[in-house]
Amino acid sequence: MLVTEQSPTGASPTVGKHGASRAMRSGRVIGCRVDEATMLIIGLGHATAGDVVVTAGEDDAGTRSAFVFEWRLSAPSPRAKHGFAALLPIEGMDLAMATVRLGQEETGARSIFAPRLASAEEAGALVVETAGPQSASVINRLVDVLMGGDMSRRRLLTVTALLQAAQASDGFIELIGESHDGATFLQGWSRGMAPGPCRMFVVGGATPVVAECGIATFARQDAPDGASGFIGLLEAGQASRAHEIEGLVFRGRAGWRHIALHPRKRIAAPLETPEHIRSILLRTHGTPDVLLSLRAAANSFEGKETVSGLPFPVRMGIDTTFEADGENLLICGWLYDPEGHVTTVTLRRRHAMARLDERWTRFDRPDVTDSINDQQHFSSNLRGEQHAHGFIAQAHLRSEDHGSPLYVELTLRDSRRAFFPVRPARLPARLAALRQIGSIDPGTCALPAIVDAQIVPFLKVSVRLAPVIDTILDAGPFDQETGVPIIIGAGESDEDIFPLLALLALDPETRHAPIVIAMPAERFRRQATRFKEIARFYRLSLRLVSAKGTGDVYDMLEAGTQALTCETVVSLSAALIPHGAGWYGKLVATTATLKASIVSPVLAYEDHSVRWAGSWIDDDNCDQPVVGRYTGYPLKAVTGMKLTRIAAASLECCIMPRAVLSRASGFCAGYLGTQEKGLDLGLRLSRSGIDAYLLPSVQMWGSDDARDGDSPAQAALVDEIDRQIFKSQWLSVPAVEQNLEKRPA
Repeated sequence: MLVTEQSPTGASPTVGKHGASRAMRSGRVIGCRVDEATMLIIGLGHATAGDVVVTAGEDDAGTRSAFVFEWRLSAPSPRAKHGFAALLPIEGMDLAMATVRLGQEETGARSIFAPRLASAEEAGALVVETAGPQSASVINRLVDVLMGGDMSRRRLLTVTALLQAAQASDGFIELIGESHDGATFLQGWSRGMAPGPCRMFVVGGATPVVAECGIATFARQDAPDGASGFIGLLEAGQASRAHEIEGLVFRGRAGWRHIALHPRKRIAAPLETPEHIRSILLRTHGTPDVLLSLRAAANSFEGKETVSGLPFPVRMGIDTTFEADGENLLICGWLYDPEGHVTTVTLRRRHAMARLDERWTRFDRPDVTDSINDQQHFSSNLRGEQHAHGFIAQAHLRSEDHGSPLYVELTLRDSRRAFFPVRPARLPARLAALRQIGSIDPGTCALPAIVDAQIVPFLKVSVRLAPVIDTILDAGPFDQETGVPIIIGAGESDEDIFPLLALLALDPETRHAPIVIAMPAERFRRQATRFKEIARFYRLSLRLVSAKGTGDVYDMLEAGTQALTCETVVSLSAALIPHGAGWYGKLVATTATLKASIVSPVLAYEDHSVRWAGSWIDDDNCDQPVVGRYTGYPLKAVTGMKLTRIAAASLECCIMPRAVLSRASGFCAGYLGTQEKGLDLGLRLSRSGIDAYLLPSVQMWGSDDARDGDSPAQAALVDEIDRQIFKSQWLSVPAVEQNLEKRPA
């Protein structure tokens, strides 16, 4: 019976003058697993070469076709003058077979399997010993067939072992160079390597790589007789990682050859590889296409800016580059190219790339024109009134290695390339967009195109970053209070919330309520001590929550809910002030009569006009399908109303189940302000089955959302961007109505 357990790789058979007779004898065969689908069978005796019918086991059901090789023994005996090898397909075959027959029943004799499978090294040694001078030819024919099938790592390692046994190892790889575009540079020496394109099988990694490799050769005094040095480029997109390469298998001048990796090999980083290529390139011989690709690799990015060294009036500058979520980039700069030498502008990082010139928005940069006109070495006939040198572009680079250098590659009409290193600032998408629009002249005519084509797409693909609690600090007997907790969201602006705390302390209903104040980590470090003093003075029960990586009031609200375990919470923006006492008790009493609902009060301006009194579906306004119906009305127009069902609640102030934020996966990423951001979540909560109500008998005073330092023009731009993002999520009135109707029963 055949034992399917193979001997350890590297075990050597007893080889000597009589080694074959001890390891093999007529009527007995030795098996070697090539891979999961093929077995190599070696034996002594006559066998018909070529495609032969093989029957494994006693049952004819194991009959299939195998490719058989035959050779004359180097030391024939009266019992056997020939040796043979067969490549037997074993898919679906019972490996517990004891015999095998090569040929038809009338012509073929059965052989018995040896009880132990041989390793690939042992199989190669047996072929070499029995075939003698013919072994190189026999193994080359075996490898020819093996390389034509489906390649696997195990099959390629078997081929490598057979070639090594036949002394078909041919040289060493001494240097492996990585590159930014994915190609792999190889340098070493070989006897069988010929200049030109060559198909390489890369040994190494979980999955074998078959790649075209352009080879150029050069003379080396330190190489063995008959050998020459070589350099080559494995094609981008197919090459293995440099540290995974263990060797190469290729078909050379005299058949299949294996090149091993030198024990003292060197791996060059992408920034070092071009210099290695340049040091050898002028001494090499190869086909024009191969030499051209090597020259391009020799002139690839090395971490240095090379645009300023071009002998053409082409110059470049990068003003800002923001990177959000590791892959989402927003780049702003200028390109001076009055004669049109540049054909492509590409942003690259290792294997990832994005064409900037196919997606950018150009705008006037008269400052660049003035600067270039002042430079004496530029010809005076280039000076003109053309100012559209600026550009801004959003790009998405999918790269596994975010630490690799980021750079811009310019390709010119004559095929030469120039490079400009880029050092991105890593920021959340919201903060990056706010900084970018703050640097753009509000009067530029390209501003609408910049917003539509760059800023909005940049924000829409941003990844939501949930708030992360850094520190929780209790001031007062917080855990001893039994009321519904009030969560105050203190955002990134430095609004003074101490008057709000004073009002809460004066209200008998909120004086003993547990109060959570969630704020950004920086503000927590500045004001935590003062909050503790306020809590002691007013005898309030405060829980101070510090959150990292977040900023606006809604981020803080979400962080505050994470610091609690109760079922119901009251949210309160730090920018709001209660209009009289008793608001807390009314909200708590109202929600006690409703199940799984959100109840919001009316929000009013200080002039007693309505700021918000519910979000409603507007059937006649497809441009803005969800509106505040009573905005701007006198406050007395709504105070007489009863509890009213609305499309979406205001999260600035409401009472709600604490778990609803996690149920809706938190606030949506991409919004710059809070108005559409809160409305978006309110609609999603309604869609998920959380009913929203307006309680007109409770009012809160406060102004519209505004960031410190924002000009009116920038504030209007932020509102416009948020409206576009909101409309992309809730495109029309029917879509909103349909979404609101898709609620669980």
